[in-house]
Amino acid sequence: MLFTRKPAAMPTPETALKGRPHPIPTADTHFVNGRGLLAETPAGFERAVFGLGCFWGAERKFWEQDGVWLTRVGYAGGYTPNPTYEEVCTGQTGHTEVVDVIFDPAVISFEGLMKVFLENHDPTQGMRQGNDVGTQYRSAVHTTSDAQADTARRMIAAYETSLAEAGHAGKITTEVAPLGEIYFAEDYHQQYLAKNPAGYCGIGGTGVSCPVGLSV
Repeated sequence: MLFTRKPAAMPTPETALKGRPHPIPTADTHFVNGRGLLAETPAGFERAVFGLGCFWGAERKFWEQDGVWLTRVGYAGGYTPNPTYEEVCTGQTGHTEVVDVIFDPAVISFEGLMKVFLENHDPTQGMRQGNDVGTQYRSAVHTTSDAQADTARRMIAAYETSLAEAGHAGKITTEVAPLGEIYFAEDYHQQYLAKNPAGYCGIGGTGVSCPVGLSV
């Protein structure tokens, strides 16, 4: 996000920063739609969490989708409890920057969100996205059901085939794991590009379309 070089190897639980017992302050409401930022998932809706590089641009990709009820950004997949942004940026918390998405599956499916996810970053880059280098920029999908995990793995495999057919030699490095603890980021990170329309957005895909449908 700030074009600085960070460690490209994960810490261990023993070497990770210790963190703190209490959550760091975040926003009360979503800057774009006014909903409570920490609202519970409504009945009949679903939740999924995506890491695709800098969460500023990534969040906007998801809040723009019809059927997405709420987005919020945070840190997931690491060891340090309640980390600050500065701590995550050291590479010593193990977290990746993520977008937490609550959506209405009657309007947009998890498969549709996976298409947005895969097409808006390069999932073959390991611990980086373009100029953003470090463990917090790695590609990840944190799922909330076995069905989501199965769909994610099948679509990743299909997209890897599409990338190979388009001449991309790299293998997809996206992590797929059940959602564990997520720590919401500070107020100023939430809906950052709505608050700062000219702000930095490092999101960019491979230009290869992701197949969606019964054949996936």
